[in-house]
Amino acid sequence: MGTVAMLKAAGIGLGDEVIVPAYGNVEIAEAVVSAGGLPVFADIDPGTYCLDAAAVTAAIGPRTAAIVAVRRFGESAGLQQVHEVGTGKGLLVLQEVDTADPSGAAEGDGPVAVGRRRAQAAYLSARLRGVDAPVHSAGHTYRQYVVRVPGNGRPDRDAFARAVRARGVRCSVPVKTPVHRLPEYRRDVELPRTERAADETLALQIGAELGRRELQRIVSSCNALGGLLVPAF
Repeated sequence: MGTVAMLKAAGIGLGDEVIVPAYGNVEIAEAVVSAGGLPVFADIDPGTYCLDAAAVTAAIGPRTAAIVAVRRFGESAGLQQVHEVGTGKGLLVLQEVDTADPSGAAEGDGPVAVGRRRAQAAYLSARLRGVDAPVHSAGHTYRQYVVRVPGNGRPDRDAFARAVRARGVRCSVPVKTPVHRLPEYRRDVELPRTERAADETLALQIGAELGRRELQRIVSSCNALGGLLVPAF
């Protein structure tokens, strides 16, 4: 059953507010609108990119009927707290999985695939400099390996992406525009962690098709360029 069907089955309709993340795909907000509800955007945890429990608590109002939390990039740390916040208020809490894969490959979450991705993530995280590696948690499946390229009010992430692509490294920007900044969903709401993540995050390719040589290329390319793009103080 899809998100729209689950919301409708739970009685979500006209006048009901549903708390959703703005960092991610627009489909979740679209599902809320299709069910007749109004999406309300809450900020994310800067380490997991999932909804932050404290931000969700602050966003709950008298018309709130549900929360849709998304497991982002294979990370689910913190979503239990969001679930507890919602159920404690008597709200419907749905959890969705972000299955976007920047490489276009349809790689599943079986134990072999997850084990390979975790090993590659550990290799990269131990060696990358000049970019911030993802925060590791025991349950992370690394559907995407997302780093941060720190900026200083300039599009450093975009310059970095162009430079590493020129060196043969495949990468993509996971979220270009937060949903609350899209014209059809524009809201006057402060989501600083969401907006900073959208400006700084970059997904580096990992997966079954990568061998040690490709991983070494990622490391050498990122380390050679990272220090040039991070502003000195």
